[in-house]
This record gives sequence, structure tokens and C-alpha cells, in this order.
Amino acid sequence: MRLIRKFNALKKQQVIKVRISIIHIKLSFWNFPTFAAVILVFMALVHEFENSGNWLFKRRSWLPVILIAAGLVMMYLGNRQAIIFDLRDEMIFLGVSMLGEAIRIITVGFAPKNTSGRNTDAGQIADELNVTGVYSIVRHPLYVGNFFMWLGPVLFLRSAWFTVVFCLVYWLYYERIMFAEEQFLRRKFGEAYDKWSEKTGSFIPYSIKYIPLKISFSIRNVLKREYNSFVNIFVIFFLLDIFRNFYLSERIYFTRIWLILFIAAVVVWAIIRSIHKYTKWFEVEGR
Repeated sequence: MRLIRKFNALKKQQVIKVRISIIHIKLSFWNFPTFAAVILVFMALVHEFENSGNWLFKRRSWLPVILIAAGLVMMYLGNRQAIIFDLRDEMIFLGVSMLGEAIRIITVGFAPKNTSGRNTDAGQIADELNVTGVYSIVRHPLYVGNFFMWLGPVLFLRSAWFTVVFCLVYWLYYERIMFAEEQFLRRKFGEAYDKWSEKTGSFIPYSIKYIPLKISFSIRNVLKREYNSFVNIFVIFFLLDIFRNFYLSERIYFTRIWLILFIAAVVVWAIIRSIHKYTKWFEVEGR
């Protein structure tokens, strides 16, 4: 009886295995079109993300305008007592923006000509892949710098929820741009890019393995490329100060410290702009 029971049990196991195999074959056969459809949808999404990223990159100047407009509305509708002038706090906010500018200066100062750190409205440019210096810590240091540059004016509004909204909007906006850039770099540099991206965070560093730079810092390259970004910081804070004062007192006047900083920044901008326009002093070979 025991032998018969064992035989029947083995027989049932074999039948179950055969049925499972048949089901697996049927599922594999019928899921092939589904699998192909999923691949096609995925490729379409990748293509759409890249196209939207390129579109947003060409219109990236819209984001500051939208943020300024939203910030002014927020300042008008929000708690006006919270935006009363405070020198310490507002110098901290300015310091956050200058931190962002410093990150951009370090990135641009060591960037070779036509590298992944230099794109134009016409499209992506990359004669070589930046993997040293700040690019060995994050893949998009310029956008990290932009984030802090804009975070300063956002903090000026003293609104926690507006700060959170800004962070989300900034990430969604630049995520597409970064995706488009990385698709371009992946096609051009292939395995070299994949190896670099695997060990380097896109925006937030998750491992710090600094690779020494291959070239020297170029202050002339920084002045040529960053003088507009530099003056924009002070222009935006100056505008926020004007509107803040108007909302609080219903008259237009300038806080002295912001007026002095604004004038100084404009003078520096005018000098650098003139040198850039009328001389070739900023032309540096290989930059």
C-alpha cells in the first residue's frame, strides 16, 4: 500500500509539473505581444522625455520669470509682518544665492571648451566628458548651483510652503532637462558615460570620490560666462526689496543695503560687459 501511495504521489507531481510547463509556455507565447507593446511604450516615453527636456532647456529663462511673478503675488497675499526687513536673515538669504554662484564659478572655471558643462540653445555640446573636479561628485553641478541661486530669493519670502513648492517645481523642470542631456551623453560616450553615471549622483552626491582636475582654474572664463548670473542675483533681491517696501508702506523706497549692493553689482557688470564686448581679453585658448 505504501508503494502504491508513493507511486500515486510521484505521478501527481509529474502531472503538476507538466501542467505548469504547459501554462508557462502558453503565458510566454501570449505575453510576447504584451512585452513588445511595453517596450514600445517605454521607448516612446523615453523619446517624449528627451524631447520635452530639450524644449524646456531652450526656454529655461521662463522659470525665473514665473518664479519672480509667483513670489511677488505670494508676498502680497501672504503674511506681510514676516517680510519686514531683517539684515541678518536677508544676508543669509543672499549668502545662499552666492553659494550657488560659487558652485557655478568652480564648475565653469575648470570647464574645458565644448564639454558637457557648456550647452547652447542650438543643442548639446560635448567634445569630451567631464569626470574630474566637481563633476566627480555630481553629474549636474551647474544645476545644483542654479538651485541655490534661486533658493535665496525664495527664502526671502519667509514662506515654508512656497519653498516646498519651489523645490518640487525646480526638480520637475530640470529633471527633464537633465534626462535629455544624459541621453545625448550616453549616445556619444557610451560605456564611459555609463560607468561614470553609476558611481556619481545626478544632483545629490551619494558618494564623494573626488578626482583631481586636469586643467587650471580660469578666472577670465568665469568672468566671461558668469557676469550676467552674478548681477541677476542682486537685481532680483533689489526688486523683492522694492515690492516688499511698497506692500508694507504703500510707497516706493529702497532699503539702503540693497540699494548699495545693487549699484555695486551693476557697476561691476557694466565693467565686465564692456571688456567682453570691446576687447578679446576673455578669450582663453582651450576654454
